[in-house]
Amino acid sequence: MAYKLKESTQTTTPKNEKYMQRQSILNQTHRQHDKYRQKRQQQKQQLPTITPAMQVARIYESFRSLSQLDAPSIGRERFRRMSDLIMTDAAITTTTTTTTTNTNSISGWAPTSSRFSATATTIDTNITTTTTAATNMRKRTVSADMLSRNISIILENLLKSYEQSQLPTHGQGIPTVVRTNILIRSMGPVSELDMDYSMDCYFRQYWHDKRLSFQGPIQSLSLSIKMLDKIWRPDTYFFNGKHSHIHTITVPNKLLRLDQNGGILYSMRLTIKATCPMELKNFPMDLQSCPLIIGSYGYTNQQLVYEWKSDKDAVSFVPGMTLNQFDLISMKYRNSTYTRREGDFSVLHVAFNLKRHTGYFLIQVYVPCILIVVLSWVSFWIHREATSDRVGLCVTAVLTLSTISLDSRTDLPKVKYATALDWFLLMSFLYCIATLLEFAGVHYFTKVGSGEIPISEDEWEDIDDDVADRNEVEEDMQSCSIRHSNESVCEIPHTLAGNFCKRNAMICPIYNDPTQIFAAPSSHASTMERTTQTEPPVMSKAQQMWLCLIGDDKFRKQRERDAAVTKGTRYVNSVSLIDRVSRVAFPMSFVIFNLLYWLAYGMYKKEFTWSTVKG
Repeated sequence: MAYKLKESTQTTTPKNEKYMQRQSILNQTHRQHDKYRQKRQQQKQQLPTITPAMQVARIYESFRSLSQLDAPSIGRERFRRMSDLIMTDAAITTTTTTTTTNTNSISGWAPTSSRFSATATTIDTNITTTTTAATNMRKRTVSADMLSRNISIILENLLKSYEQSQLPTHGQGIPTVVRTNILIRSMGPVSELDMDYSMDCYFRQYWHDKRLSFQGPIQSLSLSIKMLDKIWRPDTYFFNGKHSHIHTITVPNKLLRLDQNGGILYSMRLTIKATCPMELKNFPMDLQSCPLIIGSYGYTNQQLVYEWKSDKDAVSFVPGMTLNQFDLISMKYRNSTYTRREGDFSVLHVAFNLKRHTGYFLIQVYVPCILIVVLSWVSFWIHREATSDRVGLCVTAVLTLSTISLDSRTDLPKVKYATALDWFLLMSFLYCIATLLEFAGVHYFTKVGSGEIPISEDEWEDIDDDVADRNEVEEDMQSCSIRHSNESVCEIPHTLAGNFCKRNAMICPIYNDPTQIFAAPSSHASTMERTTQTEPPVMSKAQQMWLCLIGDDKFRKQRERDAAVTKGTRYVNSVSLIDRVSRVAFPMSFVIFNLLYWLAYGMYKKEFTWSTVKG
């Protein structure tokens, strides 16, 4: 019996040893996990609990820690944290798997003391590494996490006791100062018809509000435009604005920044359409001054004052900006006060001084008008018998000028005064009409027999055949007058007189009476030189002009008679003396007019003055 017990004891001893080893390893593993849990609890107890009272202090601490890290290092630390987390999870998984494997395999092998010590050391190292990595990760992320959460906390704390309806200097007895500057991206068009102009610009406003000041290493915060509805902002508007809008594609083009000391920058992109009173007396060689007036709608100068931010860049332009119709000569700006029924208001006034380009009007109006006037003078070289040609040319010139005048007035307002362009068109009209009237005068003074009454070639030949017979009759009459000393009248052959009257009846009715043609000449009449329109007359030119103007029938008949009885002279396509004078007088006077016109309007320089503010 004793032998059997001893044998059983010997046989159960190896099993008990394995069991004891297994239990010791499990107990050691549990102890390690308990230590790890205790360490984690101790670390949690060491970390302060963030209470509402400590939030502000933690915010400032996060700012200080953030200022010591640059952006690349923060990015690298974040990637390192992720790798630490991956390594830590892998280490814990490996440790657990190793422990389980070792535990499950204890029955299959008998560990030595050295192997057991190595396993314990590995577990301690993994647990220590995991604890250290978790601690470092928490230290790195606390500042960044707090910063992302604390910006909104700062704003909430600032706006707790903020009164939006009150000015920043409310109750201090001084006005709030708003500084402004403008960056113009593009300008135009400038409309003479509506008398306005438009421009695309960045409109910036700066003011100081101590109620929004904060402390920290960050100098400024870029805020959402939703904050504009929670803070005070100036009620700025444009006094002479007609239609303005803010660009909203793809989002409203606004910018809001807040500085530590409470300085606020409010910038927005605007398209402004404002009135531009124009004086068009010198159009199109005029100078215009287009104003832009900025001020507060409801705050007087005792509450709100506007100032330009600086003298150098108060109003600036994007490099390379040009206008299609004007040149920007200069730009002036000032601070002024506008008095209204509600009180005195502080305003900012900027004036854009512009000079118009005249190239378009030279090509489209001036040069065509000059050429049309010169074309109308061609009628001076057309013979006076071509009535339809000369009249048609002058009428065409007048109608063409009418069309140019109407086209040039399309884009201009209906002002009560004449512009420089109107004066030039008017003088061109007068020259074309004067050309037509000149031909009317030439036609009025044209004598019978100069080609105005058509005579066929056969009739001219018959008249040439009768010239010799008529000369013989005149010689007989002269001899007869000498013999009878004006006491008797020579007889005229009936056949000759009848033939002459028949041929000349076509020209003028007064020649049907032979006694008027072959009257007894006196000694004075025999030596008198018969004249035509192109020959020097007996009476003065002034007297002839007067008789023509009053329409004296006796003088006209005398001129017709002198032209008809001229010996062998046929004035067909004759040139009038008025045409000869007009060939020189019209061009010379037009050149003088152009010299005076361009000197008067081209050399004139207008002094820019500040326009009156009209609210």
